[in-house]
Amino acid sequence: MTQGAGQGPEVERTATLRDFRVPAYVHETGPYAESTHPGNAAPPLEDATEYPDGYTPTQRDLPVINRGDTLQVTVDPAAAPAPPQAARQGPLFVVGDVHGYLDELLAALQDKGLIDAAGQWCAGTARLWFLGDFTDRGPDGIGVIDLVMRLSAEAAAAGGYCKALMGNHELLLLGAKRFGDTPVNSGAGTATFQAAWLLNGGQKADMDRLQDHHLQWMARLDAVEEVDGHLLVHSDTTAYLDYGDSIEAVNDTIRETITRNDADEVWDLFRKFTKRFAFRDEGGADAARSLLDTYGGHRVVHGHSPIPYLLGEVGSEEGDDPAPAVEGPHVYADGLAIAMDGGVTMAGKLLVQQLPLDV
Repeated sequence: MTQGAGQGPEVERTATLRDFRVPAYVHETGPYAESTHPGNAAPPLEDATEYPDGYTPTQRDLPVINRGDTLQVTVDPAAAPAPPQAARQGPLFVVGDVHGYLDELLAALQDKGLIDAAGQWCAGTARLWFLGDFTDRGPDGIGVIDLVMRLSAEAAAAGGYCKALMGNHELLLLGAKRFGDTPVNSGAGTATFQAAWLLNGGQKADMDRLQDHHLQWMARLDAVEEVDGHLLVHSDTTAYLDYGDSIEAVNDTIRETITRNDADEVWDLFRKFTKRFAFRDEGGADAARSLLDTYGGHRVVHGHSPIPYLLGEVGSEEGDDPAPAVEGPHVYADGLAIAMDGGVTMAGKLLVQQLPLDV
């Protein structure tokens, strides 16, 4: 430290506790006194006259707070920042099977106020779920997939979302593209994905336009989700129970099965997803309850089986024999199941429905 004038040369030494002077406004054993808090106008130091004008306090002038001392600060509650508010979720909508009917889909989404006349998302924070089966039978399955992918990005940017589930026709198209005429064990002899795809309405125009990003998107789709007490699935089957006892387990298992790229495994998955009518007949309510008890929710919402089929009414999915008109979802199985496939492939209606239902 620097010595006074006439006291010899500067000597560099290690500072000791006595070099750290405690300001007068700090008690030796207590907290700051309110009247002398450094945030207030503090009185001058006892020997402030020793310091020249413009002196800047250094470490030695900082207060020493002993262990156990408590700093008391009064906070005006009105000035405290408000806790962050959770983003308010918009209304929930579900869409039944589309099967390539792009124009009908655009009209139904616009009718519900989800897209504008240009086909752009205009529903803000609304939430939209597609229940699967985007391709086959209808004229523009790839156009449907492109629309859903685009709306997913537009809805997310607006604070909502647009999401989709895996349907059996997504598995069929994936299999036809990946495995083609490779024989698989169908359980009733030899079959191929290519033959099954054509038999179930596969469209050459879709296959010609199918690109890697479409395949990757389909392969990553979830199979089960629970939203606002609604258990969303594609197929009206209990086969989901074969793949796990939780929603996460089912989705992970199915994605892993697709990723392994084994034709027989994917065929078995496709075959199970084609099962239907589990909730329709005697014991249907118990079947629906088995899914709800395992995965949560109070109602199963599904596509896959056209409502005229569930009602036992005659119709043809090729459209040769138009089915009776369907005006909305079908609630059945003691109120535990909601069917959303209006039979657009049978000259029926492509359903877009806000949930929850009033019934």
